[in-house]
Amino acid sequence: MYGKKEIELLLNDDNFKKTIEQILQPKQKNYFEELYNIDVGDKIEKKVNLSYLSWAYAWAEVKKKHPTANYKIYETPEGVIYFHDNKTAWVKTSVTIDEVEHIDYLPVMNNKNRSILLNDITSFEINKTIQRSLTKAIARHGLGLYIYAGEDLPEAVEEGNLEKINDIKQQLDSIEDLETLKEFYHAQKDQKPPKEFMQLVSNKKSEIQKQSELNFKNYKELLEIKEIENAEDLLRKFKTEKLSEQSKIINALKEA
Repeated sequence: MYGKKEIELLLNDDNFKKTIEQILQPKQKNYFEELYNIDVGDKIEKKVNLSYLSWAYAWAEVKKKHPTANYKIYETPEGVIYFHDNKTAWVKTSVTIDEVEHIDYLPVMNNKNRSILLNDITSFEINKTIQRSLTKAIARHGLGLYIYAGEDLPEAVEEGNLEKINDIKQQLDSIEDLETLKEFYHAQKDQKPPKEFMQLVSNKKSEIQKQSELNFKNYKELLEIKEIENAEDLLRKFKTEKLSEQSKIINALKEA
């Protein structure tokens, strides 16, 4: 037991005061986790087998959560908003949240996601690339990051495999549940798929799990808000639905 003198000594000790302040200080929320957990499923758009978010939506979500966030478009010493190597070009952008800056580099590409020759680049392609780059810089802070899973796959694709990879991507795009993904994996693995197959399946699995978790969380919150009976039974059934059906159920409950 501490006596009166010992307690007085403790209360006057600077280290003790700092320890108490740290204990009582509210725990800061991880802003990355906050942004990463935002459901962007119904905002995802697809083009040439790639998924992406619109710049306007992504920036609006960030500013709602972090009003002081800002972005930067880097320029050359001459004030040009893109960089080049006399063959092709790229842009450099960054987004800063809570004094943390994440930078993104993105080549200027055509609608087939191939680099455009420098002499063929127009201001339209530059502007579009800047918006895409800023969206990816935002993703580095968490918002929609899982959408870009797999973009770091090795670019050196074995000759003759590109068509197979694109076909696999198209089939994976239509899969909305883990059971169907498992069946697809077993059907493909004995057909000597390209080496990128495992990574593509793994990325799709992560995407489905993440979206399913977000859907479940949103549905559970809606059931609680609307005080729906038999919520546990509904949640169990909800887990077995495909992603598209989960979205329909959520939207129907919102409108109810």
